[in-house]
Amino acid sequence: MSIIRRGSVFDPFSLDVWDPFGSSFSGFLNDALSVPRSNFVSDTAAFANARVDWKETPEAHVFKADLPGLKKEEVKVEVEEGRVLQISGERSKEQEEKNDKWHRVERSSDKFLRRFRLPENAKVDQVKAAMENGVLTVTVPKEEVKKPEIKTIEISS
Repeated sequence: MSIIRRGSVFDPFSLDVWDPFGSSFSGFLNDALSVPRSNFVSDTAAFANARVDWKETPEAHVFKADLPGLKKEEVKVEVEEGRVLQISGERSKEQEEKNDKWHRVERSSDKFLRRFRLPENAKVDQVKAAMENGVLTVTVPKEEVKKPEIKTIEISS
């Protein structure tokens, strides 16, 4: 697996598709989803904010993302062409009132986006997602591995 450096910011999970089954990252998202260069440092941190675990069981690939404080309506799970699973969403800002005096703001209110290239055995048409207690679980079933049929050939003399 190669790691990409962009400028002085090192982020192995930046806006690239993580492909554990390939030899390199796939590069930036298309222009509609890419980040303006001027905000790259702060946006990269926001994009990487969604922590995701990926485990493989005998039956499925299971992704778990910590998304505290988000409603399921604020999260989007998509499978793109080329077997790319995309998890995205946006934390909305709190309403500011004229009389409010903020002492500290630490909670992020940015967008997030994570992309993962799924392996060949993923059934991308049967993906399921559920959200409970701020944890998004995405289950991607796997195709059964067919054992190769072995045919014995009789050798004639």
